[in-house]
Amino acid sequence: MAAKTVGAGLEERWRDILSVHARTMCEIDRALHPHGLGASDFEVLDLLAAEAPRQNDQCRVQDLVGRVHLSQSALSRLIGRLEKDGLVERAVCMEDRRGVYVTLTRKGRDLHTEVLPLQRDVLERMLGGSQDT
Repeated sequence: MAAKTVGAGLEERWRDILSVHARTMCEIDRALHPHGLGASDFEVLDLLAAEAPRQNDQCRVQDLVGRVHLSQSALSRLIGRLEKDGLVERAVCMEDRRGVYVTLTRKGRDLHTEVLPLQRDVLERMLGGSQDT
């Protein structure tokens, strides 16, 4: 009986986490939509800004794979869209031709700087009071 109670508690907690995640992603999507971005687009731009903070800094796509909640193929498609929009540039890694580098463009950095407060406001509103969840 105790095992069922513990299991039910974990299951309920897991569902709560998923619910908060889904609601937060939807709110980020709404906030960023007028700027032509979704939550996953922003997440990649934000990781690139953190991993490659200076203009022309590069980040290997492989280093992003484990940090975003997308499959490698979905991440590649997303980076392709960001590249088409002029927000990032891709280049083949000369040391390992299987590897691909991605770099934020000036346009990408500017857009990231512009929408960062919007994303952080959503996080504060959605997660600020639920630190113990």
